[in-house]
Amino acid sequence: MLSKNRIKYINSLKIKKYRQLHEAFIVEGAKSVLELLDSAFEIEFVLSTPDFQQKYASILSDHKTLVETVTAKELEGLGLFQTNDSCLAVAKTKDNVFLSADRQEYALILDDIRDPGNLGTIIRVADWYGIKKIICSADTTDVYNPKVIAASKGSFTRIDLYYTDLAGFLEAHAGGRNILGAFLDGGSIYDHPFSAEGGYVVMGNESNGIGAAVEAFVTHRITIPRIGEAESLNVGIATAVMLDNMRRVIE
Repeated sequence: MLSKNRIKYINSLKIKKYRQLHEAFIVEGAKSVLELLDSAFEIEFVLSTPDFQQKYASILSDHKTLVETVTAKELEGLGLFQTNDSCLAVAKTKDNVFLSADRQEYALILDDIRDPGNLGTIIRVADWYGIKKIICSADTTDVYNPKVIAASKGSFTRIDLYYTDLAGFLEAHAGGRNILGAFLDGGSIYDHPFSAEGGYVVMGNESNGIGAAVEAFVTHRITIPRIGEAESLNVGIATAVMLDNMRRVIE
């Protein structure tokens, strides 16, 4: 049976200020926890059902992780998702370490992405298309939000994120680079000659797009042409379209 202190600690990590205080975050579900175990993240402990422990005994023993046995009902009461009936882990967050795109590398820049599900989807999309670095505005949602972690489906273990003032970052570190921004009034993505020299792909806020401070540094305004009648594209889907076309041109 879980102690009250353990339950209180886990519940506190659903709130950003306590994640920052404890430098820890929650990972739920078998797939995400297995990805976590195979990553460089430091793990505090894993709560799991007997079935999960039996099925993945060799993996758990290899990592020498503290594992506590719980029931499926206890897990349902702890996490955000009632469908979790296998495991939950608590891991240590990573430091906010500087990132920039190397030559012949594309990195994503996210300007004020607020929805956790969108950020998690973008991380998963970046992982699919081989993007390893994401530079985020300071007001982009916290990568360690449980909803972000869940939506990334384990891809958070392979993608590095760096939070910073984007205008300052671009002024100091992106001079002479290709900076592609997604706009409604840009040139067609299907006609854009993505450069093999790499650079940055900028995606903006779900409602307002790329802010003026970041827009000033964009060297190529790109749009995804609308053929039908939909008013807009979800930013996660738009990111996938941008990266898919980029890969088609330079790979």
